[in-house]
Amino acid sequence: MGKKVPEVLIKGAVDVVEALDGKALVILEDIEPERVPDVDVTVVIVSSSFDVESDRVKRVSIPQNLDINNVLNLISAFLLEHDILREGDSFVYVTRELIGIKTVKKSISAMRGFFAQNQNVLQRLLEITIELSIEGREGVPVGTIFVIGDTRRVLRHSHQLIPNPFKGHKVNVLDRNSKEIIKEFAQLDGAFIVRDDGRIAAAGRYLEVEPKVIDLMLPPGLGSRHIAAAGITRLTKAIAITLSESGTIRIFKNGLMLLEYNPRIRY
Repeated sequence: MGKKVPEVLIKGAVDVVEALDGKALVILEDIEPERVPDVDVTVVIVSSSFDVESDRVKRVSIPQNLDINNVLNLISAFLLEHDILREGDSFVYVTRELIGIKTVKKSISAMRGFFAQNQNVLQRLLEITIELSIEGREGVPVGTIFVIGDTRRVLRHSHQLIPNPFKGHKVNVLDRNSKEIIKEFAQLDGAFIVRDDGRIAAAGRYLEVEPKVIDLMLPPGLGSRHIAAAGITRLTKAIAITLSESGTIRIFKNGLMLLEYNPRIRY
């Protein structure tokens, strides 16, 4: 058994959220139901469980190996999406080692809709992308794109570079046996197109994006893969995950970059 969040820190976080009139208390660790504090704000527990949320306690599943800033940004998006917080509101978070305060910035509002997609599918693909970043494929770094959701419109804005290896096959990213297949085809040029339910509609897909026509607000220096991923999320309601040969993972929604993370780098 690993270390748990100390009871003294949970009690301290409750005191802080009450003193600051915070809107939510976030516990960055799964805890037993009997340890959930009795407080007059929404309690969010970051865990691997997808239990049905109660009125007061909500669970959100986020890959554990993301750095703290990205985790807090995703939690901010979750709180916005569930109308628990608005821009400028603050929440208190507690880990095994510290208590912190996070204020939701205006830029986070672009993440609305992030958790509207099937959370299990999004997390599964993010886990696979992190593994690909760390391991590569047969020791060689790979770059790829996963486009999740709004599949019909994504297919209309793309075409096959190669024959679709998933045509006629019901390969689903939620099936644990599919991971090695996905990693194998990640070496192909083009993007994976993944339905909301996790079934892979296609791979080796070229995203037809004209950046001069689409108003994209992206950091300078991003290459064509990232422009295509951002562009397809501007043209559709999809989310895109990219992996570059450097190992950097980026998530795009509404034409904007929501997350940037390189699991090869210690933060």
